[in-house]
Order: sequence, then structure tokens, then C-alpha cells
Amino acid sequence: LYAWEFEKAGRELKVRVEGQLVFNTAALRMNAVLAGLGLAYMPDDQVTAYLADGRLVRVLADWCAPFPGYHLYYPSRRQATPAFSLLVDALRYRD
Repeated sequence: LYAWEFEKAGRELKVRVEGQLVFNTAALRMNAVLAGLGLAYMPDDQVTAYLADGRLVRVLADWCAPFPGYHLYYPSRRQATPAFSLLVDALRYRD
């Protein structure tokens, strides 16, 4: 299983979590944590609304490093298909 990764003051820590529940989708994991079945290691963008309305509370905030975002890598020397170009444009970050 995936180890939980923490960072504080330049110190990195990986924790192998053991428990009774294992989920293979974020939606199932979210349902379990909202039902009060335990802690969940989730990306900020998936919990923002729940934190804002008080359904979830952040723990270990000082151990959570900021997430710089996702990256998409692809070969630049190939001719991109129109479908691929549309996908890249849709995923491109905008302010």
C-alpha cells in the first residue's frame, strides 16, 4: 500500500499505515472518512469544500508540504493529433 508522505522543516517522513479499511477509489475513501471511520490522506482539491463547511478537520497541517501541481509530459517532436491537442489545452493551467 501507498505510504503517507510528510515533510516538516526539511525533514521527510514516510509512514506505512495499517488499518482495517483499504479503498481503491477516492470517492469510497471520502465516504468512509465523512462517515467517521478514520483518517484519510487526501489531496487538498478533493477536501476543500468539506473543510470549508466543517465536515472535515485538517490534522498534521504543519507536516503537509505544499503540492506544486500535476505535470503532463509528452514528446515534442511528434505531430500531435487534434484530439491530443484539445486535451492538452483543456488541462493547461490558467489563472
